[in-house]
Amino acid sequence: MFAWLKNVLGLGEASGVRARNAKGRFVADDPKTPDVNEAYVDGKKPKRKRKPAAKKAPAKKRGRPKKAAAKKK
Repeated sequence: MFAWLKNVLGLGEASGVRARNAKGRFVADDPKTPDVNEAYVDGKKPKRKRKPAAKKAPAKKRGRPKKAAAKKK
């Protein structure tokens, strides 16, 4: 399907643009209307983006360090 057609029919992804009132302040969501989110321009809340899992650092050596070998004379 075409992207513009999805947006016209309301099947596209949420834009994430917050709605503002005449004074330029953010508009809150009305809890009485569960199917529409008034806080966003297109009425849909954008999906949350997950951060990729951070790579773990290798385990550090634990315990007391070994003594250096004694020098022979």
